[in-house]
Amino acid sequence: MHVWVVGASSGIGEATARALARQGALVSVSARSEAALQALVNEGQGRIQSFPLDVTDAAAVREAAQSLQRRGPLDLMVYCAGHYRAMRADAMDLIDMERHLDINYRGALNVLDAVLPAMLARGSGHISLISSVAGFRGLPKSLAYGPTKAALTNLAENLYIDLQPRGLGVSVVHPGFVQTPLTAQNDFQMPALITPDQAAAAMIEDWARGLFDIHYPKRFTRWMKLLRVLPYRLYFPVVRRFTGL
Repeated sequence: MHVWVVGASSGIGEATARALARQGALVSVSARSEAALQALVNEGQGRIQSFPLDVTDAAAVREAAQSLQRRGPLDLMVYCAGHYRAMRADAMDLIDMERHLDINYRGALNVLDAVLPAMLARGSGHISLISSVAGFRGLPKSLAYGPTKAALTNLAENLYIDLQPRGLGVSVVHPGFVQTPLTAQNDFQMPALITPDQAAAAMIEDWARGLFDIHYPKRFTRWMKLLRVLPYRLYFPVVRRFTGL
């Protein structure tokens, strides 16, 4: 199996690349940090190869996709690239909001544009987009991050509708709190915090089960799914009560 993990320099992407390589997959990894990717290559015993890139550079993404597919057809693309900074409306930063959009959403479009034609031509392959429970509904301090993850979830739903009948797999992943450089900036206690290795294991298990909606840890994400269906007259007071914001 040949897997491309985009956003593999740290966190969930790094742990997933390492776990897949241990299971015998041929893993191509991409991110901006060449040093972080090289560390993965050094651990990979020949199963991991590095293709550094910036996901906002569509030409670089296309070039990397062409290069890595010389290793063999791509069976799975995992989009883990992400940017996060807590933000509220009284301190709106347009430049940083656009950075969230460029990395979290437009970057995924660049990668999809680069890999989908070959997958469609073969009639096989799997696309997995890493969204977040922050994309379910509006949350405090998620002014910039949440909307981009909501867009990614909606994108995955549309991809499934179009691609599943064509023989391609699609999944969207909604992690709760995972111990990564992104969540390290949070100044509050994160419920049900798990490690990147635990996140990778849960994700790989659910890929094997063929699930579209992958979420973990379930002791937390099931509550977030429940909040997703509350009417606004209940939802907003509940969020304020439990966050204090």
